[in-house]
Amino acid sequence: MSAEQGIVIAAQGINKIFNPGSDEEVIALQDISLEVQAGEFISLIGPSGCGKSTLMRLVADLAQPTSGQLLVNGKSPAFARLDRDYGMVFQAATLYDWRSVTKNVQLPLEVMGLAKDERQKRAREMLEMVELGAFAEHYPWQLSGGMQQRVSIARALVFDPSILLMDEPFGALDEFTRERMNLELLRIWEQTRKTIIFVTHSIAEAVFLSGRIVVMSPRPGRITKIVRNDLPYPRNFKTRNDPAYHALVAGVRELLRDAVWSGSPGDIRAP
Repeated sequence: MSAEQGIVIAAQGINKIFNPGSDEEVIALQDISLEVQAGEFISLIGPSGCGKSTLMRLVADLAQPTSGQLLVNGKSPAFARLDRDYGMVFQAATLYDWRSVTKNVQLPLEVMGLAKDERQKRAREMLEMVELGAFAEHYPWQLSGGMQQRVSIARALVFDPSILLMDEPFGALDEFTRERMNLELLRIWEQTRKTIIFVTHSIAEAVFLSGRIVVMSPRPGRITKIVRNDLPYPRNFKTRNDPAYHALVAGVRELLRDAVWSGSPGDIRAP
């Protein structure tokens, strides 16, 4: 299970227990095993509290598993973090209002100690990629929610990580803006071919974006199904009118209902 073999995230028998041995003990994740190939776009979906974000936090070394093995690019999450193997985008853009858009994007590069000219060059390239070059000297409070999230994506990519972790990044946006951001994200993914792990509560969003959809059970979170999505890329507004898309949305919805009641493990190919 190494990055050389094309596997960038390898989880085997992962369990996560909060407050073990106490009256407040919570089994958040149970026997999670998952392999993610380089360049994949994978969504994690399940009911609230099923451990989707916890699993992502384990990958990001923001928490540690209670047991099991987790490798990121063939190394521990701690070493992957030190090597800056991943960038992370949260539901809130978490931008600094007193820093310009350019300065927000440059922040990771400042921490890394890069020279000013290199910081400016990389930030400019990323802002052009997310189509915000004309807003480089604006401040976050002057931007819409969707634009702020594009700045957040640019910041996560500015140091060229191989993996992008996204924890419900569009959950707070209105439906129209969210659909546009889905298109923007797919454009960026097709351009960069980063490995993307995407947490969402939206079935339609998971189906539109992903090559595979990981369905999780209620707590304790387990992987109950892995749905392979064969809808062709590139995807666009016509995809949402495709009968195959609607059939897949209905199928994932049914799997989520089943997960709530049973959650028997398996691996299926979607219609």
